[in-house]
Amino acid sequence: MHVVIAKPLHTFARHALLLAGAAALPVLAGPALANPTIVFDLGNGKILQHQEAFKRWYPASLTKLMTAYVAFRAIAAGEVQLDSPIKVTKRSAGEPPSKMGFKPGSVMRLDNALKMMLVKSANDVAMAVGENIGGSQAAFAERMNTEARRLGMTGTHFVNPNGLFSPDQYTTARDLGLLVMAIRTEFPQYAPWFSIEGLAIGKKQIPNYNLLIGRYRGADGMKTGFVCPSGFNMIGSATRDGRTLVAVVLGEKSAVSRAETVARLLDHGFATPTPGWLTVAALPSYGDTTSVNNLNDEICRKKPAKEQSEAVPVGDKNAPKSPYRKKLDHVPTLVAVGLGGATGPKPKAMLDASGQEYADVPLPNWRPDLPPPPGAEPAVIGSATAAREPAKAVN
Repeated sequence: MHVVIAKPLHTFARHALLLAGAAALPVLAGPALANPTIVFDLGNGKILQHQEAFKRWYPASLTKLMTAYVAFRAIAAGEVQLDSPIKVTKRSAGEPPSKMGFKPGSVMRLDNALKMMLVKSANDVAMAVGENIGGSQAAFAERMNTEARRLGMTGTHFVNPNGLFSPDQYTTARDLGLLVMAIRTEFPQYAPWFSIEGLAIGKKQIPNYNLLIGRYRGADGMKTGFVCPSGFNMIGSATRDGRTLVAVVLGEKSAVSRAETVARLLDHGFATPTPGWLTVAALPSYGDTTSVNNLNDEICRKKPAKEQSEAVPVGDKNAPKSPYRKKLDHVPTLVAVGLGGATGPKPKAMLDASGQEYADVPLPNWRPDLPPPPGAEPAVIGSATAAREPAKAVN
């Protein structure tokens, strides 16, 4: 396992790289780290640093970037509009935290739903977006996978729109780099949504889980994620002097350490004025590309509950010192969101052939006084092994 820096190479070295893969790149001195990372220039896709970039990893709420991308594509295709209604279904309302907690039947605008999904990392809202745009979770997941294949995300598979744990939902640092490039280059009009400092819903204020926003110079996105098996994931971007860099970090041990790692990688990137010639799309596959790390024991069974959350208390005098635990040095800019105001057309996937909205009727349960027939047991999303993982908040 190596930490790798891409630097300009002569023709012979380039040829050797293509033959031998990423192992031909220069290696940094010092101890190797386990978690996958990749740092690249958003403007041209050129890589400044990568490590275990093709290692499969559970994405947690980084999944919501693909959910947003599918939604953006649906808007561009005329399937929905920013003011289209997103209805909270019974299923979406039952998703575990992090969530907004809206009751079934509640309706919000699509743009507000996406902002709550990206800033609050609301699982219930992400599921509602998926069900409304896709018609069902399964249909939306297929759209996610179709987009992943189209973008060349060869090590990625989705089963749900919010990132709650499933052994069948995984990605790689390199694939996430491709997704970020697609979002930021195809849909620059939505870039401000990824750098929102906080949301205001009524009198309640909701800060962004991305601790770099408002604290790291030039920070302008993008998303965090956490479930016990994945550890603390983060994609951070920043722009300085017209240059935008992106760092993907998977499997960190805490919400603060992932912010510190992303900041350190971005610092190194900005200090490297000339990236290598190799791009995210052209990076040859290397290393273990089939097995998926599971950090559940290390992250959740060996740590107290307060350390198993992305909701980091800032301003805690007894906490370890870090610039990303400090309160913002300014009044945060809040974006108002909430229910209502959805005057646009209903998502086409939620309408039947006659143009009527599908009924959101839950399947009946088997009578409790009789033994259930074969096949009537509750279904587990993903696979049977998903039920063995503790239900932890995904952010």
